[in-house]
Amino acid sequence: MTIPEFIEAKNQKKLSMVTCYDSTFAKIIQDCGIDAILVGDSVGMTVYGHDDTLSVDVNMIARHVRAVRNGFSGVLVADIPFLEAQKEKSEFIEGVKELISAGASAVKIEGYDGNADYIKLLVDAGVPVMGHLGLTPQHYHKFGGFKVQGKTLSQAEKIKSDAKKLEELGCFSIVLECVPSTLSREVTQKINIPTIGIGAGEGVDGQILVLQDLLGLNKDFKPKFVRTYLNGVSEVTKALRSYVLDVQEAKFPQKEESFEVSL
Repeated sequence: MTIPEFIEAKNQKKLSMVTCYDSTFAKIIQDCGIDAILVGDSVGMTVYGHDDTLSVDVNMIARHVRAVRNGFSGVLVADIPFLEAQKEKSEFIEGVKELISAGASAVKIEGYDGNADYIKLLVDAGVPVMGHLGLTPQHYHKFGGFKVQGKTLSQAEKIKSDAKKLEELGCFSIVLECVPSTLSREVTQKINIPTIGIGAGEGVDGQILVLQDLLGLNKDFKPKFVRTYLNGVSEVTKALRSYVLDVQEAKFPQKEESFEVSL
């Protein structure tokens, strides 16, 4: 899939996206029919174990973009980290250039306020931009935590207004995170670019989940909006315990897993 095909999918098919941070999973995803991958700043929490995404920088995202691109040939979106859009424009552009050079097809930027000039700068330069509204994790301190957004009339009207503005700036799609289903449906119907939901109900044009969440690999983390398709913790634990037991009981390696040389 290409960016134009991604846009054209609106009202034609439901789009599927997942996050990914390494080439091993990227190669598996390549063969599964997933429409696009996001190398999200969620890498800070999922891979590095931080409590939030705020410590993630461009170099970290670029490193994982490069790894994912080694295993995936489709649309690959890279997150623009926290406060990048507060830098001087020349420095901001250099950061985006690093992400694109690493293999990103597009970038994603959280929120509208304060970002309009930077989004226009990228779009005018030919860089596809994905917007992100609702719960924007980089701003969770402002929200008082990871909470559903758009529950009040004023919040809902702002999200609808910001979505239209992002479309007018040239964004090719918008992530709607943790917003009420009725609101995400209204936004989806109001704009002509795809909406990708995470905790936004079924009325959007597509869905995205963190790969480790849908595989059930996060032992103590299960948000309401996540559906797990595998009990990953249980399956991986079982495999590792079997390995330990085989080693302890000298059942591994055996002859077929060893090299023999006649001298």
